[in-house]
Amino acid sequence: MTTTRITVDPAFVVGPVRRRTFGSFVEHLGRCVYTGIYEPGHESADEQGFRQDVLELVRELGVSTIRYPGGNFVSGFRWEDSVGPVEQRPRRLDLAWHSTEPNTFGLDEFMSWCGKADVEPMMAINLGTRGLEEALDILEYCNVPSGTKLSEERISNGAVEPHRIRMWCLGNEMDGPWQVGHKSAEEYGREAAKVARAMRMVDSNLELVACGSSNSEMPTFGEWERVVLSEAYDEVDLISAHVYYFEENGDLGSFLASAVNMDNFIDGVVATADSVRTAQKKDKRINISFDEWNVWYQKRVESKVPEGDDWPVAPRLLEDLYNVADAVVVGNLLISLLRHTDRVHAASLAQLVNVIAPIMTEPGGPAWKQTTFHPFALTSRYARGNVLTIPVQTGSYHTEKYGEVPLVDAVATHDEEAGEVALFLVNRSIAESAPVEVDLKAAGVTSVLEAVELSNPDDHEWHATQEDSTSVAPKELTGVELADGHLSAALPPMSWAMIRLG
Repeated sequence: MTTTRITVDPAFVVGPVRRRTFGSFVEHLGRCVYTGIYEPGHESADEQGFRQDVLELVRELGVSTIRYPGGNFVSGFRWEDSVGPVEQRPRRLDLAWHSTEPNTFGLDEFMSWCGKADVEPMMAINLGTRGLEEALDILEYCNVPSGTKLSEERISNGAVEPHRIRMWCLGNEMDGPWQVGHKSAEEYGREAAKVARAMRMVDSNLELVACGSSNSEMPTFGEWERVVLSEAYDEVDLISAHVYYFEENGDLGSFLASAVNMDNFIDGVVATADSVRTAQKKDKRINISFDEWNVWYQKRVESKVPEGDDWPVAPRLLEDLYNVADAVVVGNLLISLLRHTDRVHAASLAQLVNVIAPIMTEPGGPAWKQTTFHPFALTSRYARGNVLTIPVQTGSYHTEKYGEVPLVDAVATHDEEAGEVALFLVNRSIAESAPVEVDLKAAGVTSVLEAVELSNPDDHEWHATQEDSTSVAPKELTGVELADGHLSAALPPMSWAMIRLG
């Protein structure tokens, strides 16, 4: 295989590493909440019913923000049902996932959980079946210190200090025909602008996210963003992007190149946002909240929702078991998000527990890590300082979906204060190792602090179970050499790797 050549120079900066890039997502969907983060009676549960074993894994995963409570769920969410004495909260039908929502875990419980997990909340509001009045009500309940009907209600419910939620999503996937309260771009853009304007009258420090297209394959992609931002440009700060990837029809080569599509998706949204900026002669830029992204096998039986008279509480839904190839793709998608740190200012891996998630649990049983846990946790832990522009000269291979794509992809970060450089790399070749040469002279590094890789050349379909979650985990990347500012390594086939230098 052709040797990949990379140059790392701290003088060439894309932008800062943003902690919000490492967000995740908790939706009232399947077992994400009930028997996921919340299970009273579990041997690890605290006095509020929060599973401590899950909280420990969440902290290890290194998530920074949590988007809540949806997702599709939010388009029918009545926030008032989720607060107050638990025994008085109503059970409701959730039309999005054909389930029953008992509301035993709600808004105030979520905020308490965020405090224990040390994460920033990102609240979504219902612009499907609700609107301006309800948006102002939940904002008053959450952010006003005291002295009003709803702030005093929060205090009486035990949350004496205001929640001070700063990030708010103005609805979810409103272009999707599956969405309760689906709207046209014009309808949604005007509604979002109206709601955003009023919310800022209550709290001028909010950061507001408008709904972008549900995915880049939507017929309205591009035009939807243009129309929405034409209506709401002055009132919002970010526009959302959502995407899910999966191996289809045995096309592993295209799946491994999913980040090529993410790169193009981000570039398309940026171009559209900037065209509106130019047309309206604005100074500010609209940036991206990539607040749903992951691998999701939507056609598998696990993703089939209940139907008919079956409205279960917390059914097993979307419980994909992730293999080694999935982990390589997740690691590569993080490389793409970091590479666009100048315009991607927040991101949320969807979701956190059980539902297309890096963490799995069994009711009354253990919690464990999926393969995708590892690249996320290590990237979150060691991507610090600035993201660097690095040229990657590598070979290519042909894919059915994306044509010719690079065999090796990489990104580097530089922590000037610590004097460290972190390299994150993937080898997309299914069968061959990839020799890599890295010019680090300008970075001034003299030692390899750590080098790890995640792969399993003998069986890329290996996935973790509650009985065995460690047989395939990151291990030492052997053969890494650094001399006179020149690093050499060989990436195993179908692998994700991290090399830290100091």
